[in-house]
Amino acid sequence: MKTTQIRSKRGLLSLETPAVMGIINCTPDSFFEGSRLVEDAVLQKAQQMLDEGAEVLDLGGMSTRPGAEAVSVQEEMDRVLPAIESLSKHFPHATLSIDTYRSEVARAALDAGAFWVNDISAGDLDPNMFPLIAERNCPYILMHMQGIPVSMQKDPHYRAVTADVMGYLFNKLQELRKLGVADLVVDPGFGFGKALHHNYQLLRNLETFQQLNVPVLVGISRKSMINKVLGTWPEDALNGTSILNAFALERGAQILRVHDVKEAKQAVQLYMALTDS
Repeated sequence: MKTTQIRSKRGLLSLETPAVMGIINCTPDSFFEGSRLVEDAVLQKAQQMLDEGAEVLDLGGMSTRPGAEAVSVQEEMDRVLPAIESLSKHFPHATLSIDTYRSEVARAALDAGAFWVNDISAGDLDPNMFPLIAERNCPYILMHMQGIPVSMQKDPHYRAVTADVMGYLFNKLQELRKLGVADLVVDPGFGFGKALHHNYQLLRNLETFQQLNVPVLVGISRKSMINKVLGTWPEDALNGTSILNAFALERGAQILRVHDVKEAKQAVQLYMALTDS
């Protein structure tokens, strides 16, 4: 069963047509060099993404690529809060999401104009995150990650990856619902503590996650699960991204988190034409 709407800055966002979330990295070390943005470039990129149809903009101030070291809370806030404040001023109706696993950063971002919280650790790395989400009653994306970014790709293993990830997300949803949180989205966490075959098993079985009765977000944009198969680099992975996004839509993804909004919106348009015909 698909949940067909979630709150946004403009009211209820219908997910009958899948939505696109644009990635804005306020970092110097994102794995995809083309997404590293500072100062005026953030405004320009946001304008482009909104013009191309992005329903949500996801801003992060710390890279969580495999092997990435954490930065201080203050540095993360110094990177991302000015961008959120600026975007809120220039695009008051845009739905902004803060990509962080730290409740302190999430709280400051919500105060600065963010509306969603996107947490790669589903509360595991900060016990204060769930109470904050309940207090603010904001839409929350909880992602599955095995381990932590600096070491998560060192020999990840599962008994059965789809069942393990499903069980983890189910338990987290139960915790959040007991706290009264209503607007929830799950992300299987492609590339976060998964070997190549784990990623493709999760994508193959993506329909299974509809049993959780919340929207499913897929973030595979330009990731190594594409490049390792095709022998490409992130800069060359747009075509592979579009292909896997189409497969994800066919298997029930309702939100695509991407670096390239125009191409993702085209994938959605073609998918809707296919299902409506």
